[in-house]
Amino acid sequence: MTITVGAQIPAATLKHMTKDGPSNITTDELFRGKTVVLFSVPGAFTPTCHAKHLPGFVQHAAELKAKGVDTIACLAVNDVFVMAAWGKASGVDDSILMLADGNAEFTKALGLELDATGFGMGIRGKRFALVARDGVVQHVNVEAGGEFRVSTAEYVLGQL
Repeated sequence: MTITVGAQIPAATLKHMTKDGPSNITTDELFRGKTVVLFSVPGAFTPTCHAKHLPGFVQHAAELKAKGVDTIACLAVNDVFVMAAWGKASGVDDSILMLADGNAEFTKALGLELDATGFGMGIRGKRFALVARDGVVQHVNVEAGGEFRVSTAEYVLGQL
């Protein structure tokens, strides 16, 4: 079942790259006591994700933070090395936390997995954005297949 407004973010452990190498981060560490915008893409370096989705959040990071967002996080069912390389190639710096959900465990717990086996990509995450305050979902915006509208940085800004 897809996560809904008012639901608690499920417990999970994700990976992100630090200056010392790959590191774990729990959803409790990520969400507790903070306002977080989490957006998910089907895959790093894929066309819409690379050309529009991530760049929109990079471009609007300061505006999101000015509206009270503590953390902007990008999630994909990719490994931590791919997510780090994508962040570096996209000029993310410290503005966005690049999160790897390599086995799709968190994505499945959210009920937002996408079967992309027909495209040779296995199980991935749907394109979505959510806003959570202290681990409670305030907004969840899931794109219909092939759409790119409700998970954009601009759309999320309008919800804050």
